[in-house]
Amino acid sequence: MQELITRYRKDAEEGRLAYETCRGCGHKQAFVRGFCSRCGGGDLEWRAAAGGGKVVAQSVLHRAPTPDYREKVPYAIALVDLDEGFRVMGHADLDLKPGERVSLKFAAHGERHLPRFERCNQED
Repeated sequence: MQELITRYRKDAEEGRLAYETCRGCGHKQAFVRGFCSRCGGGDLEWRAAAGGGKVVAQSVLHRAPTPDYREKVPYAIALVDLDEGFRVMGHADLDLKPGERVSLKFAAHGERHLPRFERCNQED
């Protein structure tokens, strides 16, 4: 499992959201597991999401869960349905609304790179 997490984090550091696709049933999953959460198969292919999606819900946090988040308060967390067909969660612009189009970027937080959604420009 540590190998999967290391690979996922390396992709994030390079600005890519890695996900797995099952070659057996076609299921796509953003949370890497090393097996298909639908059929249990182990024949998975790694892919990178293009990063476009639509906001489903958003919550603005006014309390830091840990000391290293104090400087970020207030910050938003959004649920986003990516164009690839699965839902992910990440940091977001504070004023996003459900239904808005967003694009995925990554923001450094200590040694990790966290997904962050930003409103798309009208020409996106």
